[in-house]
Amino acid sequence: MTVTDIGGHPDYDPTLVALTVEEAARRLSIGRTTMYALIRDGEIETIPIGRARRVPAEAVVEFTRSRMRKHTTDSIAA
Repeated sequence: MTVTDIGGHPDYDPTLVALTVEEAARRLSIGRTTMYALIRDGEIETIPIGRARRVPAEAVVEFTRSRMRKHTTDSIAA
């Protein structure tokens, strides 16, 4: 089994713990500019690793969960 078989995309590696901004954006199917805006607004956490900043893979999952909760709450309130 290859990484492509697991994620359906040749660049998807489920074992990564810290992602570049581009990798995190790809996981969310959004553009790099949108990802930087989410980071700037504090909606997605980043961590410093050496001189680079990375997005913890768990931060992408948490962002998705928070959006799902918000969507569910908004749907119930409507």
